[in-house]
Amino acid sequence: MSKQRVVVGLSGGVDSAVTAHLLKSQGHEVIGIFMKNWEDDDDSEYCSSNIDFVDAAAVADVIGIEIEHVNFAAEYKDRVFAEFLREYQAGRTPNPDILCNAEIKFKAFLDHAMRLGAEKIATGHYARVRQNPANDLFELLKGLDPSKDQSYFLHRLNQAQLSKTLFPVGELHKTQVRQIALDMGLPNAKKKDSTGICFIGERPFREFLNRYIQKEPGPIRDGTGQPGSRGFGRALGQHQGLSFYTLGQRQGLGIGGIKAKGAQKGGGEHAPWFVARKDMQTNTLWVVQGHDHPWLQSHTLTAQDASWIAGAPPTTTDLAAKTRYRQSDAPCHVDSASQQAFALTFPEAQWAVTPGQSAVLYDGDVCLGGGVIASAHAGE
Repeated sequence: MSKQRVVVGLSGGVDSAVTAHLLKSQGHEVIGIFMKNWEDDDDSEYCSSNIDFVDAAAVADVIGIEIEHVNFAAEYKDRVFAEFLREYQAGRTPNPDILCNAEIKFKAFLDHAMRLGAEKIATGHYARVRQNPANDLFELLKGLDPSKDQSYFLHRLNQAQLSKTLFPVGELHKTQVRQIALDMGLPNAKKKDSTGICFIGERPFREFLNRYIQKEPGPIRDGTGQPGSRGFGRALGQHQGLSFYTLGQRQGLGIGGIKAKGAQKGGGEHAPWFVARKDMQTNTLWVVQGHDHPWLQSHTLTAQDASWIAGAPPTTTDLAAKTRYRQSDAPCHVDSASQQAFALTFPEAQWAVTPGQSAVLYDGDVCLGGGVIASAHAGE
């Protein structure tokens, strides 16, 4: 690759630090940008952007590059957080990291970098980009470290964005990245990976959401009895508001000691409860006992707001999909696919397929794109 001006998103973490170092060592002109995306309560114990900026500046100093602090908080609130709240209020469970990548890191940040005269941008994501010689299209590939691959979060990127993007650590395993950082003496070489949602950090989630969404308590019911009958569903307690729960959720239901109806002594009465359905019309939270309950198993899903990396939906019908990030690829059949939507069938039932989350399609290591899950058909 010829020497280029590359603007790197320096987060204060080890992955972006090694990204900047690798590009500098390849002879590129590297400029670091620290993105501030959240301003509310930024001085609290959960928001660490001030600490992260100090770490990013220390990294830039060691590598020998300039760093600029850029505030995208207004764009973030308009393009990501507002949508995040709308989805939760509608009873769905959105993935703000996906929207943040599409709207901030590879749009607002990319635009800013281009104004600085950049030819490329780079981030510390574990993914890869290649240009297919057969059709000149840019492809998004999984990172080589299967335990760290982040292509799922990047599936909304388009050809224009990918053509300007580098992911140097996508060619490495995390252990190699840590070793490079240690060998260089980077101050953040042993810094713990961040696991919180991009703007929430590690704070208690319900406490955070409570500041923006009003509580609307309602009944928690199980699926005992005959569906459609008057006595269907035993009342087990009160929920705090449907927005605060997600399908498959096990913790924080407040009904742990209640036994399944008809459970025999010594049987499965202590099996955990899981959120299985949310009925917005009646404000009812439906729960079931046992991880393998039919209500938690889905063979089909429909997705909307689709985004295809090649610019058009795939023509291959036998592919693989993830319906959540921490999941192995599941074989699936594409029943239909358009620019805006698609429908999938899975030979093996998928667990707790959740409206608002993303279904992302793969052909081997190549990420094809995906969409927002609108509905899934679970067993009765």
